Amino acid sequence: MTSIFATALGDDFARLHPMMQKRFGVGLDSGYACIGRGTMASVRRGPWWTVPFLQFGRLRNILVPDVGQDVPFRIENYPYRDPFGRETVTFVREYQVGRRPSRFDATMVLAEGGVLDYLGTHQHLAVDLDLRVGDDGSLLLRSEAQRFYAGPLAFRFPMLFSGYADLREWYDDEAECFRVRLEVTNRRFGFLFGYTGSFTCEFVEAHDAPARLKPRRHERRE
Repeated sequence: MTSIFATALGDDFARLHPMMQKRFGVGLDSGYACIGRGTMASVRRGPWWTVPFLQFGRLRNILVPDVGQDVPFRIENYPYRDPFGRETVTFVREYQVGRRPSRFDATMVLAEGGVLDYLGTHQHLAVDLDLRVGDDGSLLLRSEAQRFYAGPLAFRFPMLFSGYADLREWYDDEAECFRVRLEVTNRRFGFLFGYTGSFTCEFVEAHDAPARLKPRRHERRE
């Protein structure tokens, strides 16, 4: 078994920069986790009217309402098997703006040969991801269809009230660090949220994720 990203990307996985292959090689077979620490040079949000939307997302660790410069950042990628037997990788990010940190929780699984991203502490949002490899060995990620799940409720989330995320992550050989750029936009209202930053990674032995990184509720539906 290979990592979920290696499976989803197929032969293209080998086109990633070697350090990117290691970072996205986290999985139960690999036996390690990736812990990144660094700084977001800029954390931005859209106009004032986006604030209530972002604050609402904060309740379940789905969106980050804070803004700032040179914001300390941490990301933890641990593999584990969820209650439904699926290999899962945590993507838990924490941003330290002032005294109160903001946390953005995501867990990723394979679904129909692609990567599915569950967002938040209760996996209420399931987001299909389109993954590509750039000519420079970077990983390009774009979010696509979103579905909302809560108890018996299940519906396709209207994109009028959400955003599309475009992320580029790459390895900077000269600076010996990973770099990342994210923008979340709404087709009608424009820019909602984004950040740019850099970080270094520590790779530690792991065959499970700490309980503090796992969602409080797992969603079976994809």
